[in-house]
Amino acid sequence: MRVFVPLLLLCCVTAAVSADPASVGTLHPDPRIPDARFKPHQMPFELPDDGVARAEFRSERFYAVMLASPPPCSVTEARRLEVQAQFPGRKVFATRFECDDEEELVTYSNVKAGVGFIAVYAGRSLAEAKGVLAEVLRNGKFPGANLRRMQVVLVSP
Repeated sequence: MRVFVPLLLLCCVTAAVSADPASVGTLHPDPRIPDARFKPHQMPFELPDDGVARAEFRSERFYAVMLASPPPCSVTEARRLEVQAQFPGRKVFATRFECDDEEELVTYSNVKAGVGFIAVYAGRSLAEAKGVLAEVLRNGKFPGANLRRMQVVLVSP
């Protein structure tokens, strides 16, 4: 009986910590408002300011339209800006995680490791995201575009 009570308490404390709504950061998907803490190709989000060390910190969940999946590390900033011009009110972002030329601490959930991508923010709701996807497919420039629900993940070095 002595062992059961502490384990039960540990279970409840762990559940309370993981359910903390402050454990995810709010996205800042407007490309017209840059965030100096993030590189231009990254999706910015609110970071904690509480001095607590973390192995990683995640953004809120959101939808993105995956525009293309080129080889890893191949999306240049010039290409990202070219695509960004097509979506002036929605952040276009690309992964550079594990690319040799620079330290990259931002990755994304729900994407295959070792695959590059360029994507555009599609919204917080599925209905909004479906509308963005329909618009992307209608313009014909990204025929293989698809929806993905994801989070931005900031990892500690």
